[in-house]
Amino acid sequence: MSERSFDFLMPSVNFFGPNVIQKLGERAKMLGMQKPVIVTDHFLETLPNGAVAQALVSLQKAGVDYVIYNGVEANPKIHNIQAVKALYLKEQADSIITIGGGSAHDTGKGAGIILTNGDDITQLAGIETLNNPLPPLIAVNTTAGTGSELTRHAVITNEATHLKFVVVSWRNIPLVSFNDPTLMLEVPASLTAATGMDAFVQAVEPYVSIDHNPITDAQCIEAIKLIESSLREAVANGHNLDARTKMVEAEMLAGMAFNNANLGYVHAMAHQLGGQYDAPHGVCCALLLPYVEQYNLIADPTRFAELAEIMGENTTGLSTRDAAELAIKAMKQLAEDVGIPRSIKAIGSKPEDFAMMAENALQDGNAFSNPRKGTKQDIINIFQAAYDAK
Repeated sequence: MSERSFDFLMPSVNFFGPNVIQKLGERAKMLGMQKPVIVTDHFLETLPNGAVAQALVSLQKAGVDYVIYNGVEANPKIHNIQAVKALYLKEQADSIITIGGGSAHDTGKGAGIILTNGDDITQLAGIETLNNPLPPLIAVNTTAGTGSELTRHAVITNEATHLKFVVVSWRNIPLVSFNDPTLMLEVPASLTAATGMDAFVQAVEPYVSIDHNPITDAQCIEAIKLIESSLREAVANGHNLDARTKMVEAEMLAGMAFNNANLGYVHAMAHQLGGQYDAPHGVCCALLLPYVEQYNLIADPTRFAELAEIMGENTTGLSTRDAAELAIKAMKQLAEDVGIPRSIKAIGSKPEDFAMMAENALQDGNAFSNPRKGTKQDIINIFQAAYDAK
């Protein structure tokens, strides 16, 4: 490991902490933004003193004009990014500011991609396919979370085929990110659980990825510890600012980690569930996590035994294999504690779709870094195990 070289990617500036949203206007002005498109959803736009309202005040104080697209939806579709592009061109905008969770950030990234790299984003799926930079991009995050405000991933759903695909490029990384935990106090418990479990998966997958390195290992370890100590509290009491702050710290660390060590079959398969059934991404990830990692366990039992200890399990006197199995048990317990259902039946999955989804999962941009290399039948079996769970 120490002999292998690696790169490390993240936004050049990251603002963190209560009320950092107030710095948005001055930073936009520093970047030369004169008329950004603000990419958000209708609910956030209407919240009194919410993230959008505070962002607009900051922009107005800095003398930065703007236009708003409020049509972001969960699992953003091609028509969403095309609508942002049309508004951008119509209003002669020069930049993009995303405000929301992963759906807002992915919509903004997707729009930026087709503004500068060609209108058919389906032809750009994959890794480092972009030849041209995106318009200047700032991401204001409101969930903890997908980590999309920090990463090179843009996940879009083709509504015609129900297929989720990912465009992974260093050009997608926002120039500036904002993570203000006070913006997250009103996030409902169910969304807190779903996004929190997404952050957890994004800390676990890079830890066992074939591309992990000492820097990402440290980030994963701290992110997992923070989530173990704070997610349950954040779900139980959304106004617990300490728990919210720890979750933001965790999602940032996990985002940095997977931006560089990549993910694995959990995300590759979750993209299929989310695309096929329009289900929440974090829930899909949480439902699949223990079954994918049970499959992966034999690739590196020591790594999974370490995960058990990181999650606070007592492994004293256990064999490496038994300690590793404790990690799987702990993953299931965390998901159950925060209200994640046990089976993918809960999101409407159908066994007759498993073969198609397995084939697509193996082509997903996250599959290549999984620690165990599987066949189509292996992936079908994992879907089936997650379906049969009781």
